[in-house]
Amino acid sequence: MHSPRERSKVLPRAGWMVMGVRGRPSALEVCRVLAVFLLLFPGASRPCKILRCNSEFWASTSSSGQEEEFCTALRAYNGCVRRTARTCRGDLAYHSAQHGIEDLMSQHNCSKEGPTSPPRARTPPPPLPPPLQPDSQERSDGPEACHYERSPPRGAAQPNYTHCGFFGDPHLRTFGDDFQTCKVEGAWPLIHNRYLSVQVTNTPVVPGSLATAPSKLTIIFKNFQECVDQKMYHAETDELPSAFADGSKNGGERHGANALRVVEQVPGQHVVIQARYIGTTVVVRQVGRYLTFAVRMPEEVVNSVEEGDDQDLYLCLHGCPANQRIHFRDFRARAAEAQGPGRGRSGAGAHGFTYQSARATCKERLPVEDLYFQSCVFDLLSSGDINFTMAAYYAFEDVKMLHSNSKMYHLFEKDAFKSRAAPRDGGSAPLLGVLAVLFWTQCCALRL
Repeated sequence: MHSPRERSKVLPRAGWMVMGVRGRPSALEVCRVLAVFLLLFPGASRPCKILRCNSEFWASTSSSGQEEEFCTALRAYNGCVRRTARTCRGDLAYHSAQHGIEDLMSQHNCSKEGPTSPPRARTPPPPLPPPLQPDSQERSDGPEACHYERSPPRGAAQPNYTHCGFFGDPHLRTFGDDFQTCKVEGAWPLIHNRYLSVQVTNTPVVPGSLATAPSKLTIIFKNFQECVDQKMYHAETDELPSAFADGSKNGGERHGANALRVVEQVPGQHVVIQARYIGTTVVVRQVGRYLTFAVRMPEEVVNSVEEGDDQDLYLCLHGCPANQRIHFRDFRARAAEAQGPGRGRSGAGAHGFTYQSARATCKERLPVEDLYFQSCVFDLLSSGDINFTMAAYYAFEDVKMLHSNSKMYHLFEKDAFKSRAAPRDGGSAPLLGVLAVLFWTQCCALRL
């Protein structure tokens, strides 16, 4: 048997949108930098409308049984996606749609030139159509190649499973068990390898505050031999679907489709995605108004980097860039100073919790004062949202379900300080280098 690395199909890499870096340039340089920023980050000025393109396409094909009508709708879909290029270049859903259109064009022998569907009225799209065939529960389990644990390389040891979690304001537990609290507002990549890509979007919890939390999550499972078609799962606040974006709950029409399944645990609150062909389990929850993410993945899959791909900016692998991290100890010191003598009789912070009341509230759900407990206290002080208590609680419950080493369930501050002694700033260095070259080029051009 071949390993997943050997039997995978490498696809074009999805694009990611990352945050810029602020500096102190002159007025002329600011104009140049702003132009570069708008080119690199088009989503900053206008929202991405790719999901509307997806909905219109699936609605237009729900009653179409003719190949010619399907190709017409597909060309209209392609045109809609192209029109979103400027605002969606860093969005996973946009790149998924691009790849999906190419595949469908090829499968149905559709020409890129020809008539397109007339513009659809701006009415709420109808529900997605059901899959063309029954869900995979009614099929066989498929070939052994679609079951990671059944097809290890000859003589290989049992796979070593790793875990990554992302929750709260937001807090990150990497595949290497580093625990970090980050700013990371906007869209950031969590995972990107040969088999799947995950992107999260964090939005401010309180206007004017640095507190952010996950409000959108996009997961793309890439094509894999005879096992699964490319599938996208997209969740956002108050919309936690029980199916993939195309309405299916499995890996498509291939023989091993059962190797990828969406299982709804609690409607609108808890979804589990099982990708058995890569030995991976993903857990997505909505707690309050925000999402949590947790994954269990074999180390081999974690490290299945596409050739020439720079992994430094992917949070689950290398953590948040150093300039995006917040440290509990520093935050507690500022909170204690803000709530010191002479600051009001209640001593309550800006969001209604004192350090003592936040600790007492978190202690009810998290009796061990580990980093999950500390993250709960941090979130209550920074946002005042009681739901973050449950976000930390469920994040720890997911660790107990997904982590392969029970001795590593709890992480403590001393462990975080060890990782702080040698911070991994690889995520910001390459980006800073690229921006420096761009700025220097613009300056040189101005002098000519």
